[in-house]
Amino acid sequence: MPDVNFKPDMPAPRSGSTGPQPGGEAELRWDIIELLFFAYRDFVGDADEVLRAFGFGRAHHRVVHFVTRYPGLKVADLLDVLRITKQSLGRVLKQLLDEDYIVQKSGDSDRRQRLLFATPKGEALVAKLAGLQTDRINRALQGIGTDDTEVVRQFLRAMIDRHDPDKVLEIILGVGAKPGAGGKTGPR
Repeated sequence: MPDVNFKPDMPAPRSGSTGPQPGGEAELRWDIIELLFFAYRDFVGDADEVLRAFGFGRAHHRVVHFVTRYPGLKVADLLDVLRITKQSLGRVLKQLLDEDYIVQKSGDSDRRQRLLFATPKGEALVAKLAGLQTDRINRALQGIGTDDTEVVRQFLRAMIDRHDPDKVLEIILGVGAKPGAGGKTGPR
């Protein structure tokens, strides 16, 4: 996907510009939309640099992240989390398995289930990437009081489609788990 390049002689977009609005509703939130674009770019950019050294991309990061955070995650649940095709996951999963970042085991009660677990190598990679991202989050939260930190958390939760039947998302949103629990508990 090409980057957006503004020519030096192009006027900057107007922050108050509303443009077309669905149903004539309130003014569009260009400020927040663009801040989210740039925040996401830089948030994943820190990890992207490390991943490149391993020949990995963002899909690898997401897979090893969720497998590390939710040991025993079913392949079917991982597909729901990532919203990618089996083929896309298969390619990434094969590389992570071949390079010993994750292992796959059959389920105890249903041998057809494929359960995923991070290896120590996978856990170390996730810890390194999470450390970079945590540093960025902490820098951004510096100067914001703890009450405001909870507002940030509530805002991000509200941005997520709560009609999503995803089991991991239910845990993240606190359905059936203690709010703010950061332990490695996961769907079974």
